[in-house]
Amino acid sequence: IKNRQIGVITLDKELTIDEVTEIFIRINSQGAKLNQSDFAMSKIAANVKYGGNELRKAIDYFSHLAVQPDWYHEMSKDKEFMESKFAPKIKWLKDDREEIYDPNYGDILRVAFMYKFSRGKMKDLVSLLGGRDFETRDYKEEIAEASFGKLTEGVIDFMNEFAFTNFILAIKSAGFISSRLTNSQMTLDFAYTLYLILNSSNQIDKTQIKHYVSKWYVLSTLTSRYITSPETVMDLDIRRISEKGFIDYFKEVEEANLSDSFWKVGLVQDLETSAINSPFFNVFLAAQVHNSDNSLLMNGTKVRDLISIMGDIHHIFPKGYLQKNGITDKSKYNQIANYTYLDTQTNISIGDKAPNDYFKTVFEQCDSKEMKFGNISELSLLKENLSINCIPENIVNMDASHYEDFLLERRKLMAKKIKNYYYSL
Repeated sequence: IKNRQIGVITLDKELTIDEVTEIFIRINSQGAKLNQSDFAMSKIAANVKYGGNELRKAIDYFSHLAVQPDWYHEMSKDKEFMESKFAPKIKWLKDDREEIYDPNYGDILRVAFMYKFSRGKMKDLVSLLGGRDFETRDYKEEIAEASFGKLTEGVIDFMNEFAFTNFILAIKSAGFISSRLTNSQMTLDFAYTLYLILNSSNQIDKTQIKHYVSKWYVLSTLTSRYITSPETVMDLDIRRISEKGFIDYFKEVEEANLSDSFWKVGLVQDLETSAINSPFFNVFLAAQVHNSDNSLLMNGTKVRDLISIMGDIHHIFPKGYLQKNGITDKSKYNQIANYTYLDTQTNISIGDKAPNDYFKTVFEQCDSKEMKFGNISELSLLKENLSINCIPENIVNMDASHYEDFLLERRKLMAKKIKNYYYSL
């Protein structure tokens, strides 16, 4: 190394963050891909004057402990950090085993920034930490100092045990009890930002915060709000909430996105997919968890239990049965409307039987009381079980020729269940 020449590139302080980003991208084109969070972290770490070096450690250590609580032993070896104001703030993570929301450093920065600055674009954070005055377009030391102060406050509030654990409770109370049901970190980031904003203001009664946070999270998931151009949408949302107040803006967003046509047509179309991690299917499962629904053909075995113990999702029209009858396209037999959480023993008993075969037996066992599939032996319980699992009762007459009709009917029932669930939150 000592015999190699190392190039030094000096950047003009007047360069915009976009120009700096482009330079970094070109220099680093063969290395790891950098993003605005990386630039922000480097800016923070380099600033000893305003405590950026300690702040950087706090962010890194929190994200590490969130995933690996046992790492606290290693962190405690950093004596300098253990004497800082941040160490007591994150000590609680050593006993935390929750995995619904394990934020990385980018998530922590994003949430703290949106919460404290009412902006959504990370490049603005980099500029503010450098002292950028957006009105005069020059750089001022007092802006850099104030920005570091606000960001530090935001990070400390992010790390607060009460706030963090209550946010997790809000998400879980809506039925999202496993990280398998949360497929967008950006959506979680904004939901936590919203929690911190509402918790630090008097916009709504404190007892209603979890209610609105969970509702916003479900709305955002159903409409894929933060999937395409997430920063742009987050920036708009955070500014509108700041300008109009949350309740008024929430009503606007709800009316604009959750019309009758969305529930009756749009959501039904969204459920036409074979993507097992579909956000729409995840919301359906969350609805079942929230309602404490029994799993299909079982009385006492909850969908919640099967998700919690890593139970499997099974086909209502068995895959083997469909393949034998000419439906060999994976995207067809793996439609999410053909999926349900099912007790393993029940699934084994069903095997590759046609729906009009095994469901007929299930109805008959309500008279014979001889259990062959599941454990339901009362007709009223069976009909209720089919209803909560969105299974049309005429499935008892369905074979492979009715598969497409079944899928459409079940999608409509699933969409209706999701609607009722959303408005019950």
